[in-house]
Amino acid sequence: MKPVIALIGRPNVGKSTLFNRLTRSRDALVADLPGLTRDRHYGEGRVGDRPFLVIDTGGFEPVAKEGIVHEMAKQTKQAVAEADVVVFIVDGRQGLTPHDKTITDYLRKSNRPVMLVVNKAEGMKYTSVTAEFYELGMGDPYVISAAHGDGVNDLVREAIDFALKNGPELEDDAEEDENQRGVRIALVGRPNVGKSTLVNTLLGEERVIAFDMPGTTRDSIEIPFERDGKPYSLIDTAGIRRRGKVFEAIEKFSVVKTLQSISEANVVVLMLDAQQDISEQDAHIAGFVLESGRALVVAINKWDGLDGDKRDEIKIDIERKLNFLTFAKFHFISALKSTGIGPLLKSVDSAYAAAMAKLPTPKLTRALQEAVEHQQPKRKGSIRPKMRYAHQGGQNPPVIVIHGNSLEAISDSYKRYLEKHFRDTFSLIGTPLRIELRNGKNPFDKDRD
Repeated sequence: MKPVIALIGRPNVGKSTLFNRLTRSRDALVADLPGLTRDRHYGEGRVGDRPFLVIDTGGFEPVAKEGIVHEMAKQTKQAVAEADVVVFIVDGRQGLTPHDKTITDYLRKSNRPVMLVVNKAEGMKYTSVTAEFYELGMGDPYVISAAHGDGVNDLVREAIDFALKNGPELEDDAEEDENQRGVRIALVGRPNVGKSTLVNTLLGEERVIAFDMPGTTRDSIEIPFERDGKPYSLIDTAGIRRRGKVFEAIEKFSVVKTLQSISEANVVVLMLDAQQDISEQDAHIAGFVLESGRALVVAINKWDGLDGDKRDEIKIDIERKLNFLTFAKFHFISALKSTGIGPLLKSVDSAYAAAMAKLPTPKLTRALQEAVEHQQPKRKGSIRPKMRYAHQGGQNPPVIVIHGNSLEAISDSYKRYLEKHFRDTFSLIGTPLRIELRNGKNPFDKDRD
């Protein structure tokens, strides 16, 4: 699982500056879900080959009792609970404040691993900038400049090591055979769309499922089940709990859980509520899935009981707001009445097969040649791109690498044309498809322009 790092501190100590630097370390997946994450932002970062999730929070006043400051404090406390390691940021130029001490008292009671970080320390000696912060009793401070990048990479590497060291032990059977585990499915969506109801429908309400305790967000909770003789595993995003009794349908929404579950899954089932409009949150979650490259099936739940006009209205709304998910299958289901579940799982199987498809180089090159014969790329000035051959560069999602000359002149619209052609040719339904263009002559091609 990707370690989760929460950035905590009073206002204006540089949390957002550090957040922006960390999430710019790759094509960042950043979201601010309106109405849900007030001053709490989530992003993905990478140092070397080590990915992580990072949470940016608003100015923290843990003792606030009312108003917007109180609401911001609630969001920050949630971020602390979700984190594997808390990066507590203080201002090296302003020095230690009573506010810093108040935050320290809260973090000490939270029982989360904490790293004390002195920011804005560019041009300052370590001993002079850190001396007074030892009073907080949080060990040796880390010194950085988020604005200039000084010490940031070392800090993140330490934070990841700290998170993994304090995280749960991996089980001995972590390398369990994929065929026995089956397709790993993540159910994601807004609160109250029916994720827990669908879990119950698939597993049976009386079954002992799993448990989820606060502060253990790094646990990957996989729930095996079988349907029509096929093995599957559900990855929890719904706040599944076991309390020694029948399954509790707790719809607890956590962005961290959703991001982690998407990254752990083979196929994501995005659940929408047919009785509510498609919201920005739905589109954000769909965007998470698309950016991660995971196979996707969309389930529109609570379809029963709606009249024809309402159903037509919902379909139009979906087509307008989720038009970037044209590769995915859409199913209209009722998790409560168990209708549409069989076809939904068939689409899960198909999406998984497409995501893991092996595409031979001769067939890919032939499909590329057919696409060019049908429609050549446009010239850019006097230059016409020439595509020579294609091969597969990865799976889940499938990556098709095209080699040729002057490929930088190929337009985005032509790339979309190629994507559709490859998708249709190889029946790649239910998975995103990546196309990479690489300039350079095929060493086996004796022809010259």
